[in-house]
Amino acid sequence: MKRSFFLLVPALFLLAALTQAHAQGKYMTKTGQVSFFSTSPVEDIEAKNQQVAAVLDFSTSQLAFSLPVKAFVFKRTLMQEHFNENYMESDKFPKATFSGRFVAFDAATLATAGPHNVQVEGDLTLHGVKRPIQVPATVELKDGQLVALATFPVAPADYNIEIPLLVRNSIAKVVSVRVALTCQPVASAVGATTRPTK
Repeated sequence: MKRSFFLLVPALFLLAALTQAHAQGKYMTKTGQVSFFSTSPVEDIEAKNQQVAAVLDFSTSQLAFSLPVKAFVFKRTLMQEHFNENYMESDKFPKATFSGRFVAFDAATLATAGPHNVQVEGDLTLHGVKRPIQVPATVELKDGQLVALATFPVAPADYNIEIPLLVRNSIAKVVSVRVALTCQPVASAVGATTRPTK
């Protein structure tokens, strides 16, 4: 019994050390999801993008993500065409990006089970316009992966996205954007010296 206990103690310390290393390290994904929803009297508008690349670095409290605008998928092809050609001008502005930081968040709390509330602030660049935003989010370390979720409003007018006069009164002035990331730990977060390829 004593021997089992003495064997268990180092194992628990090792597990705690690995959890701490993960909590203080980098996480990334290339398959994150961003979706948006807008309700209107004529028709609800919804689209999903599953080609979101993101890096979250708890050692520096920095995070960033990037996505190709044309990767948003709509239920209707015509709506997708209008989105890319008339609203987002995707050929001219092919990417949307966010670069920012976690505000006053202690990464060690990730060792505690369950989602943790966090505030994120930074610059959202959309349609060639960069604007500062603040977003509430949750982060959770689950089965070795980092799960991050956030929902926030975006006003197309803030990013010089023009809505044609014909449909202006039929489209919501604010769109609800949802970010869902499931990130893997980067090798360097647990002691390796290699860097992830871009």
